[in-house]
Amino acid sequence: MLQRYDERNADIVYWVNGELLHRDQPGLSPFDSVVQGGDAVWEGLRLYRGAIFGLAAHLSRLRCSASALNFADIPSDDTIIDAITRTLRANEMSDGVHIRLTLTRGVKVTSGMDPRLNTAGPTLIVLAEHKPPVYDTGGLTLATSSIRRPSPDVLDPKIHHNNLLNSILAKIEANAAGADDALMLDQRGFVAETNATHLFAVTGGALITPTTAACPEGITRQTVLDLAGQHGIPATVRNISLTEMYAASEVFCTGTMGEIAAVTTIDGRVIGSGAVGPLTARIAKLYQHHAAAHGTRLVRALT
Repeated sequence: MLQRYDERNADIVYWVNGELLHRDQPGLSPFDSVVQGGDAVWEGLRLYRGAIFGLAAHLSRLRCSASALNFADIPSDDTIIDAITRTLRANEMSDGVHIRLTLTRGVKVTSGMDPRLNTAGPTLIVLAEHKPPVYDTGGLTLATSSIRRPSPDVLDPKIHHNNLLNSILAKIEANAAGADDALMLDQRGFVAETNATHLFAVTGGALITPTTAACPEGITRQTVLDLAGQHGIPATVRNISLTEMYAASEVFCTGTMGEIAAVTTIDGRVIGSGAVGPLTARIAKLYQHHAAAHGTRLVRALT
């Protein structure tokens, strides 16, 4: 699975600390912490008809992650929302848009690891692109990676940080295996997530999903759990073995960039009927309706 380039993004502008730049204009210093060591936090947002779903939850996670990394200064929610709004308006975007929001520790006075070298405050980056959900809704293929998700004693997964080498290495293995994405296990051998999304399985008409012991607490994941509760769909959060995933009647993944996408093959095993299952289709419809109806409006929808 390779994302496709959208020609509408050829002349977009992006935001860096109060300045809007054309995508071809460099806006980051080589001394910025994200360049020096991946020292930054990020969020993915999706725009539906002028509104962003889960904005408050995403900004809260960004703030918690930045606090955990001991950033000296974190912009207010109003400051970040203003930057997002200005970027969307400058690009005349109102729907079908994915926003990559990044907050770095900022520019260092000289190259080095020590956060005390950061004296200029954080760098806020807003990158908005025309981008519909990126996954094939007909069913994804996963291959289990040898790369494990680290446990909290190695690197707390609750920090939504920009050092994504763990995921990239797993994705390289998935590419080599001819799969769409990698299924990743935790250090104990239980299912954690994919290299980019959370996972759900359907067994006996009920949903099960792994704990977040070795992965971030996903906002789309939590929305699915909430919707399941509201619509009488049993759902359990627990340790899940790889064998249980193979035997599930349905499997799907969740995330802001891809919404809800069915998984039809894992490690050469066909899941269920090998097609999008009825509960997956129902959850996808519930989620899409909910996300489109419960966003924070930032720009007027264009007609």
